[in-house]
Amino acid sequence: MIHQTSVLVLLICLGIFVVVGGLLFYAVVRYRRRTDDDDTTEPPQVYGSTAIELAWTVPPILIVVVLALATARTVGEIQSPKFAADPLQVRIVGHRFWWELHYPKYNIVTANEIHVPVSYLSTPRPIELTLASADVAHGFWVPELNGKQWLVPDKETKWWIQPTSLGIYLGNCTVLCGYQHANMLIRVVVEPPEEFEKWVARQQQPPNPDASTEAGHKAFESNSCGSCHTIDGTNSQGIFGPNLTHFMSRQTLGAGVAPNDDANLKSWLHDPQVLKPGCLMPDMKLDQTQFDEILAYLKTLN
Repeated sequence: MIHQTSVLVLLICLGIFVVVGGLLFYAVVRYRRRTDDDDTTEPPQVYGSTAIELAWTVPPILIVVVLALATARTVGEIQSPKFAADPLQVRIVGHRFWWELHYPKYNIVTANEIHVPVSYLSTPRPIELTLASADVAHGFWVPELNGKQWLVPDKETKWWIQPTSLGIYLGNCTVLCGYQHANMLIRVVVEPPEEFEKWVARQQQPPNPDASTEAGHKAFESNSCGSCHTIDGTNSQGIFGPNLTHFMSRQTLGAGVAPNDDANLKSWLHDPQVLKPGCLMPDMKLDQTQFDEILAYLKTLN
C-alpha cells in the first residue's frame, strides 16, 4: 500500500520535473542572446494572461487533491486492513518490562519472541495483532514491519504486520514506561510456514522434565517462583512474570537484554538486577543447592 502510493508520488514528481525542466530548457535555447540582437528595442510587454495564470494554478490544485486522496486512502487501508478469512491472531500484552504473547487459535502463551510465518507475495497472510497493557502505557514498534502503536491500559488496540522476508526483526517499546524502558525489546522471528507449524507443535507440548530434576521442580515451587510464573502441567500458575513452560526455546533473557545461555542464566538466577536493574524480579537469595537444582530444572523446559 505504501509502496504503491510512493510510486504514484514519484511519477507525479517526475512529470512535474519533466514539464518544468522542458519549459526552462526551451526558454533558455529559444530566447538566448544572439549577436544580432538590438539592445535598444524593448520586447513586447504582456500585462496579465488568463491562460498562464490558469496553467500555474489549476494543475497544482489538482495534483494536491490527487495526492491528498491517495494518502487518505493509504492511511485508511493501514489503519483498517481487510484480513483474510482466518488470519493468524496474536495478542500482545505489555508489562514493565517484558511482552506477554498469546496465540488464541493454538492455546499458546509465551513471552518476548513473536514467531510468525512469512507472508509470501503470491499468498499474502497479514498477522492480526491485539495490543493491550497490564500496567502503564507502552509502545509497540518493529521498524521494518510497520509503524508505531500505543498500548494503553484498559483498552485493546488492533494492529497488524505482514513480513514478506525471512529473518529476525528487532523492535522496542517506544513510550517511556520506567527504569528499564530501553531494555523492553521485541524480537519477531519470521519463519517458513512449515517451520512455524513445527514451532507451534513444540509449544503445545507439555514440559517433560526428567526425574533427575524433580528436586529442582520442588525448589522452584517452594521458593514461590510459581507465584509469578506459569509452567503448564504444574502448580505454578503465576501471571505476574513470563510463562516459563518452554523457557529454553527462547533465544534471549529479560526481554532481549542478554542471550539465553548458561552464563547469563546463572547470573539471572543469582540476581536479576545485575542484567536488568529495576526489573520487577527480586533477588531470591537462593542457597547453592537450590540454585543448582532450579538451574537444572529450568534447562529442561524446552
